[in-house]
Amino acid sequence: MTNLGHVVFYVRDLERSVKFYSNAVGLGLIGTIFNGRAALLSGGSTHHELLLIQTGEAEGPLQGKRIGLYHVGWKVGNSLRELTATYNRLNELGYPVEGLSDHTISQSIYLRDPDGNEVELYVDNPAYDWHNNDAWMETPVKPLNISD
Repeated sequence: MTNLGHVVFYVRDLERSVKFYSNAVGLGLIGTIFNGRAALLSGGSTHHELLLIQTGEAEGPLQGKRIGLYHVGWKVGNSLRELTATYNRLNELGYPVEGLSDHTISQSIYLRDPDGNEVELYVDNPAYDWHNNDAWMETPVKPLNISD
């Protein structure tokens, strides 16, 4: 395995979800398929990192402690400054942030897409050598303070 290829979400409203993943995450719309009922989005790493398929009204996603997908993480830059810019953009766009965390190895913003799926936007900590030090796995998650 060389890398994660793509994630697929069923969504209620394709247009609303494409707007969220374009504006909040920074993915570009590559095109639509299935007679316009699905959209391929990419950040440029592959032909598509995300496929959204419109289902209309349906139950989901499951919430709370359960088996299944917890969240999807998207790297949005290489510095805390870039993460702060992402945080400010989310606020300007009116996307509510649910959490901010310092994981030692990375710093993260948590929010939900229009269908309630949790999304993590993160940057790796450039000062941490994760190739040669796995001590971060034993450190507790700390609050992250982002200021404008």
